[in-house]
Amino acid sequence: MRPSRLAYLVALCALALPGVSYALDKVDPYICPTAARGSGIECFLEAVPQTYTMCRQIKSIEIIEFGLTGAQEGVNGAKTESCIDKHKLTMARPYEAALREAARSKEQVEHLRELYDFWLESLLKLKPASNETDEGYKQRVARPYGEFNEQTKAITVLVESPRPSAVVPVAHKKKKKTKK
Repeated sequence: MRPSRLAYLVALCALALPGVSYALDKVDPYICPTAARGSGIECFLEAVPQTYTMCRQIKSIEIIEFGLTGAQEGVNGAKTESCIDKHKLTMARPYEAALREAARSKEQVEHLRELYDFWLESLLKLKPASNETDEGYKQRVARPYGEFNEQTKAITVLVESPRPSAVVPVAHKKKKKTKK
């Protein structure tokens, strides 16, 4: 193949295949302030507690404004619901970029999915329970941070651990039996 054709094909492939940097170009730096230009995994891991905190603070404002029991009455919980819907969308790019980066490791992908599912579940549990006390609510909504931290550490260890090198099996020759 001529060098000009090869260069053309390489350039065409580079444009056609979305890379990590392309996936994170449109990520709001407010979502992953220190990792927006890093890897998709770094951005995703930073965005999980960041977005949870944003919605948790909005729910706290609703509780201050309407009380623990009134925070979900009528449209009083609409701001939190809007926050959750918004961050489901803003997390799409970092999550997809993280999954693409981890695609070679089934274990990394599983851990990323578990973290994402736990994040979603935690957001949905921001609503106060009907018989919950103020102190009980505050403790309950603070718990996910410990789990976010543990899962983030586990993913970071997996990402930073060296990949096993591919071992090429050696063909063994069978010894010929000699007749005596």
